[in-house]
Order: sequence, then C-alpha cells, then structure tokens
Amino acid sequence: MAYATISSKYQVVIPKDVREQLQLRTGQRLIVIVKGGVVHMVPERPIESFRGFLKGIDTTGLREDTDRL
Repeated sequence: MAYATISSKYQVVIPKDVREQLQLRTGQRLIVIVKGGVVHMVPERPIESFRGFLKGIDTTGLREDTDRL
C-alpha cells in the first residue's frame, strides 16, 4: 500500500510505484472525484486511446426489436 502526504500548499506527491504502474507523466491531468468521503484521482485519457476497445463485443440480445422506433 502506498501513502501520500498533503503539503502545506495542499499538494500531494503520487508515489513512484503508483506512477509507474499507471504510466503517469508530468503535466498529465487527473480527474478528482469525491464520493462517500473518499477522494478518487482518475487519469484523464485522450479519446483516441479508446479506439477499438469494444472490438469483438457480442451485440446480440442488447435490445428487443420492439424497442426500435
């Protein structure tokens, strides 16, 4: 488990092992989400990085023919 400390300027340093695991780089933006008293920091990824991630998905049975207009 990795730990981080909040500085006097409210800055947080992400531990090196976490940065390497998530392949974070300097200047990369993080989305900060607060939910249920927990802070989540999610790396912002360019939309191009999602190209092809649904390749080969089975689309049968997603909706009925009667659902179509």
